[in-house]
Amino acid sequence: MKNRRRRTYAAVGMCAGAAVAIVVLLIILSNNIQYFRTVSQAIAHRRDTSEFRMAGAVVNGSVVPTHAGVDFKLTDGKATAEVIQHGNPPQLFKQGAPVVAVGHWTSNGTFDSDQILINHGNDYTPPVVKQPSPPRQ
Repeated sequence: MKNRRRRTYAAVGMCAGAAVAIVVLLIILSNNIQYFRTVSQAIAHRRDTSEFRMAGAVVNGSVVPTHAGVDFKLTDGKATAEVIQHGNPPQLFKQGAPVVAVGHWTSNGTFDSDQILINHGNDYTPPVVKQPSPPRQ
């Protein structure tokens, strides 16, 4: 009878430990997940000035290089937003490219971005980098 109680206590303790571990993992993982909003969703929540990610396609003919980065329009096919990107855009940034802009709304209604993320397809090959030749001895 004593062994049975010990096993029961051990099983209950292990179940409680597993439950605590699952809850801790869920809390940690949910804090690290970052979702994005479509352009339409972002415009609907334009009063929210906290940082978030906005996904869409770069509107053809809207890219304007500036001294601080690049200005462009982003669309999801339903709505269009003006984006001011601070810093150089990624190498794959181009007209019509699907991008995720990380930033916030400004008081004048533009999206102020400090990072652009681009998802490239399976056919992407990185540029060939010429390696420097070793020094002669």
